[in-house]
Amino acid sequence: MIHEVYSSYHHPDFAFRVAIKRGVQAHHWNFGNMPPVPGLSEEEVEDIICYVRSLQRDSGMPVAVAC
Repeated sequence: MIHEVYSSYHHPDFAFRVAIKRGVQAHHWNFGNMPPVPGLSEEEVEDIICYVRSLQRDSGMPVAVAC
């Protein structure tokens, strides 16, 4: 997730929420589809997104959201 293709400008937080809820077909990677992740609360999903965004920010990526 620490790659410019996952930046908040290319994949906004909404895209992360949809991917977690519905899963996503492989399109930026070569190791298979991501299945849905059932059983997470909305708060847990937001925590995951915030964690990824903070890692991106700390690595020097431009991040459009603040957690």
